[in-house]
Amino acid sequence: MEPHPIRMVVRDDLRRSRLTVFFRLLLAIPHLIWLVVWTYATNYIVAPIAWLLTLVLGRLPQPLWRYFSSYVRYSTHVFAFISLAANPFPGFVGRPGSYPIDLEVAAPGRQSRWKTLFRIVLVLPAFWLALVLFVYVVPVVEYEEATDQYYGIYVPAGAAAVVAFLGWFVCLALGRISTGFRDLLAYTLRYGAQTSGYLSLLTDRYPNADPSQPAATQPTPDKPVNIRVEGDLRRSRLTVFFRLLLTIPHFIWLALWGIAVLFALIVGWFATLITGRLPGALHRFVGAYLRYEIHVFAFLYLVANPFPGFTGTPGSYPVDVEIAPRQQQNRWKTLFRLVLAVPAHLLASALNLPLQLVALFGWFVGLVLGRMPEGLRNLGAFCLRYTAQTNAYVYLLTDSYPYSGPSEYVEPAPAIEPEAVPAWPGPLRPPSLSS
Repeated sequence: MEPHPIRMVVRDDLRRSRLTVFFRLLLAIPHLIWLVVWTYATNYIVAPIAWLLTLVLGRLPQPLWRYFSSYVRYSTHVFAFISLAANPFPGFVGRPGSYPIDLEVAAPGRQSRWKTLFRIVLVLPAFWLALVLFVYVVPVVEYEEATDQYYGIYVPAGAAAVVAFLGWFVCLALGRISTGFRDLLAYTLRYGAQTSGYLSLLTDRYPNADPSQPAATQPTPDKPVNIRVEGDLRRSRLTVFFRLLLTIPHFIWLALWGIAVLFALIVGWFATLITGRLPGALHRFVGAYLRYEIHVFAFLYLVANPFPGFTGTPGSYPVDVEIAPRQQQNRWKTLFRLVLAVPAHLLASALNLPLQLVALFGWFVGLVLGRMPEGLRNLGAFCLRYTAQTNAYVYLLTDSYPYSGPSEYVEPAPAIEPEAVPAWPGPLRPPSLSS
């Protein structure tokens, strides 16, 4: 597949100023005011004109392309600053190359008039996915007996919002943000920029949900628990339609097996505190349960197609969990494991929202086309991978903390040096073209 016309470039060095991190929301107020004004002018004045011209001409005029490019780039800079994906204070015009988290927008090309005509409808799935990835909020209602009234507050639950909240504490403590947090924020910003660019008629190419882009900018740590995904995207329309019903037997077996795992983990917790590692029999038993758990969820959320087995056998499913052999574990981490796992559980819960949308969109696409879009499948696999690593951490299979980065590091290709032209032998000059 050709690269998307809207691409993200990450030049961030992970360092964060503790002072600006502490006052980040206050510092962002001028940008938020200017972004609201710019958004209002874009939505109610410029966008209708651009839509009509693109519908008539079949392409976005160059001046409007520059306008929308600057708007989408500037909004990306602002949200990167607020979410701690980047450190410096951004400019106010969205100039290319002016920020560590930046966008490259390809020159305007021909666009389908049908896609232009129905653009505001076609963008809805991408908009919902961008919403749950970034700024989704959950209403929380509380009842106060003294006043006999209900009070409601909105709690940010999007993946980027949770990462920004957790990253705020990390940056204040360490003066830097973790690579996984920064890369996950970059992915959410990239998908949001592509969604905004699609709606703004910068391109008629649909946003790409694949979390492998942009690739990690530096080598990622070794993961004792990982997910292997096979490339078959075909889906049976019949099993897709009845997917929830077909999963019921697995839900029952998961609950029964989970009771045994709970008692095994209590024994394993004491054994790991004493010996520094989970006993081999318990490691195999709990590992099989974790593997089976991910098989079931991969089937339920349409990340994989075949009906899974009931034993969690390694290599028995297209979406499989690879668990490293048991290793020595830190006793302090074991003692406070449930407390230490709280941040990972918060992020895993946030990633469950896009996973549900993957299943919803995949259900309709699977019924119509008999296949799963690769970008959605890969996003679902990433969400399941983080869930597997979080559960493995709680299940005492490893004391390695879950890694939130969605993409793998790709070694940059070495620069190709131009081939040297051999010198003409001897003292004679080479013949001219005329001779």
